[in-house]
Amino acid sequence: MAEPVIKIQVQHADFDLNDEIRQLTAGRHDIGAVVSFSGLCRDEDGTLAALELEHYPGMAEAEIRRIAEQACKRWPLAALVAIHRHGKILPGENIVAVIAASKHRQAAFDGANYLMDFLKTRAPFWKKEHPKSNTEGEWVSASDSDDSALNKWD
Repeated sequence: MAEPVIKIQVQHADFDLNDEIRQLTAGRHDIGAVVSFSGLCRDEDGTLAALELEHYPGMAEAEIRRIAEQACKRWPLAALVAIHRHGKILPGENIVAVIAASKHRQAAFDGANYLMDFLKTRAPFWKKEHPKSNTEGEWVSASDSDDSALNKWD
């Protein structure tokens, strides 16, 4: 089996999930399954004006790559992509994309789920919610259910 393609991007700009999938699979005849996840900014029942994401450049990418490499060792993945935005993100806009490709669907599902659980709980990003009420926003952390989802991989 060839070395898996790993693509990690932390960027301010938006992304096109379909374009990312097309690029990943172009000319690849070893891929039988692609699983993708796109996380969007919620409006929290109309109370959220924006979500602000900060990261430590270089460290965030390195840590995400480390986990992606673990996923590729654990499952027979042909490719694994993580794109995570930073800066102020408005409700309805993309925050994150994870794309896993493999010969078979289960490895793609598991690889994507594993990487997304890590991104939600352990990736070095800091999130601040900016409410529409013009009050000072609050920094938020992963929920207990997010931590539980990550722990299932141990």
